[in-house]
Amino acid sequence: MKNLLRSIFIAAGFLFVTTAASAQKWAYVNTQYILENIPEYKQAQQQLDNLSVQWQKEIEDKYAIIDKLYKAYQAEQVLLTEEMKKRRQDEIMQKEKDVKDLQKQRFGFEGDLFKKKQELVKPIQDKIYNAIKKLATDQSIMAIFDKSGDLTILYANAKYDKSDDVLLALGYKPAKKDAAGSGKSGSGAPSSGGDKAPAMEQEPKK
Repeated sequence: MKNLLRSIFIAAGFLFVTTAASAQKWAYVNTQYILENIPEYKQAQQQLDNLSVQWQKEIEDKYAIIDKLYKAYQAEQVLLTEEMKKRRQDEIMQKEKDVKDLQKQRFGFEGDLFKKKQELVKPIQDKIYNAIKKLATDQSIMAIFDKSGDLTILYANAKYDKSDDVLLALGYKPAKKDAAGSGKSGSGAPSSGGDKAPAMEQEPKK
């Protein structure tokens, strides 16, 4: 998810280019901070965590059954005919294949957990993207960077942080700021990194 967000917001940042070079402005947001202040995102994460635990237990229970079958086979194989041994071995191998297939279905690439994340989180990502796009258009901002991503930002003036503007545009109340200007949400502080911003000249906020 973080990789998806990073791609979305870095792409969004370079979308908003003004025609007059003298009017160009730069800003940044902290998408992790924004997400931590959206109750629907917290609920989605909790639902995904619950599903993950439930599906993992389902898989572990099936492996426990296979383990019992294998131990029973080992204890009884001296009493079994070759045909019975083959039948028991095939049963165990089939169950092992089934549980591996289930594990892939639940947690594999584009599996059930991935699809559920898309279902629950993508609409929130789209809302944030659209809010950032509107903010950049309305305020004639050339680019908006994501402070929580991998993009190297050497310095940032907090007045260029548009994270709270995005939250307000989405209808959410931003977290209270501490003395250093860092936002803190109910689920914990946003990712660290201090006041960072694009390592380029920035136009004073108008």
